[in-house]
Amino acid sequence: MKPGKELLFLALGGSGEIGMNVNLYGCNGKWLMVDLGMTFADPYYPGVDLVFADLSFIEERLDDLVGVVLTHAHEDHIGAVPYFALDLGVPLYATPFTARLVAEKLAEAGISKQVTLNTIPNDSSLSLGPFDVRYVPLAHSIAEGNALVIETPHGRVFHTGDWKLDDEPLIGVPATEGELRALGDEGVLALVCDSTNVFNSKPSGSEGAVRAGLMEMVAGLNGKRVVVTTFASNVARLQTLGEVALATGRKLCVAGRSLDRIIGVAQASGYLKDFPDTVSMDEAMDLPRGQVLVLATGGQGEARAALARIASDSHPVRLEKGDAVIFSSRQIPGNELAIGRVQNQLAAKGVELLTDRQGMIHVSGHPGRPELEALYSWIRPEILVPVHGEMRHMAEQARLGKASGIPRTIVQKNGDVVRLAPDGPAKLSEVRNGRLVLDGDIIAPADGSAMGQRRKLAESGLVVAALAVSAAGKLTSAVEIAAVGLPLEEDMDEFIAEAQGDVEKAVAAIKGDKKRDRAAISETVRLTVRRAAQRWSGKKPVVQVMLREG
Repeated sequence: MKPGKELLFLALGGSGEIGMNVNLYGCNGKWLMVDLGMTFADPYYPGVDLVFADLSFIEERLDDLVGVVLTHAHEDHIGAVPYFALDLGVPLYATPFTARLVAEKLAEAGISKQVTLNTIPNDSSLSLGPFDVRYVPLAHSIAEGNALVIETPHGRVFHTGDWKLDDEPLIGVPATEGELRALGDEGVLALVCDSTNVFNSKPSGSEGAVRAGLMEMVAGLNGKRVVVTTFASNVARLQTLGEVALATGRKLCVAGRSLDRIIGVAQASGYLKDFPDTVSMDEAMDLPRGQVLVLATGGQGEARAALARIASDSHPVRLEKGDAVIFSSRQIPGNELAIGRVQNQLAAKGVELLTDRQGMIHVSGHPGRPELEALYSWIRPEILVPVHGEMRHMAEQARLGKASGIPRTIVQKNGDVVRLAPDGPAKLSEVRNGRLVLDGDIIAPADGSAMGQRRKLAESGLVVAALAVSAAGKLTSAVEIAAVGLPLEEDMDEFIAEAQGDVEKAVAAIKGDKKRDRAAISETVRLTVRRAAQRWSGKKPVVQVMLREG
């Protein structure tokens, strides 16, 4: 799979899912990687926090990989960098804000000196083999969101990254309609485009409108201690909350290490220049209730984040009846139960909960249908390749693009090798793709046996049976049984006694050569114990047999 005189597109992550974005472009024998993200694990991966794309395809072709270009600093676009950059062994490229956050990740991983990280000025270009890449600023819910114009001998690609249209973005200066139309006038072969909000019939909204909404909401909470939670990476929102604190006569307190990190990186990158001085959490608690605004992490219900600890009274910031928490963020799908748990704890204290249902206090960073249609009319691509979405999102964007007059569309998924030129789009083949998990300190296959066993343990529990048999297959000691996770609190002793008796009878009943076959004895014991557990509990637990001679 070495690219010939053609332009190929291959997603290893982010197509068929939201998150874990890893995209490859192939041309004239070389590959270019755009973004190297991860996603957070759900309950399907017990004991795991982070999930990565399987990079086996490109790891087998590292001599042909020219570099990794990063569009922006959200975790689903840069989160895998510290885990794979050293193995990939190619330079990384990012604009200043993104580069600073990536540099911190590399330093934390202890690999800063072994990885080449190049900072590219905003609106600048770079050349990597057959690819000429230009950064084009677009609005998003983070500083320095960028699209990429990728020039190749076989055509020009406009790779949107994550984006939206915003007339008042507060942070950064996105490309104008005129600039994007001019790009379309030059000719664009393929638009590779974010699909996240394709089902939204309205535009995503402006950060300027959010500033007005938060200003009004906080001003109406006189005499109350107010906590606001938002995505730490949304520098424009942090700027707004600093302005809100000043305008409403409140001191600003920051609770959460990720917020401290983002504020520091943003200020080092030239943003948040007028951000107010903050007070410590202890100082904040000494202020009159109506004179403090706390900015806290944890709007997604994360158990160790500041807001969850505030809700459970295990944090220096304390809330009482009549205080307020503002959720200036959206619920990420899958986090509803965790968020609800924290909100219920706060409500039990008599704390007022305010969300975007009560005011204009959050907007998405992804384009709704009107914004997509506007971009189509400006860029006027020959081909539309939806990415960054579940299959339903990408299929719907393909339909929208076709209805908007884009001549050709293709709905691809992770692992599909798509030729964009010549004679594209066309699916050529499928390559290995999948998921890896960070399990403790080990990166392992997400579909490996360990994860399957752990799910089984979580569902049905574990029973261990230990016994000793002679060379002739007779028991030489008492059978010992221990169980974990069976719902038999009151009946555990009776279950164990019965299971021990069942094992003794089953071992004594083994006949012929099987009496000397350790594997046969172990399997007999395993099935006997499992049947006893099912009889007593209705569960089919994992049964581990420890068999020794003596």
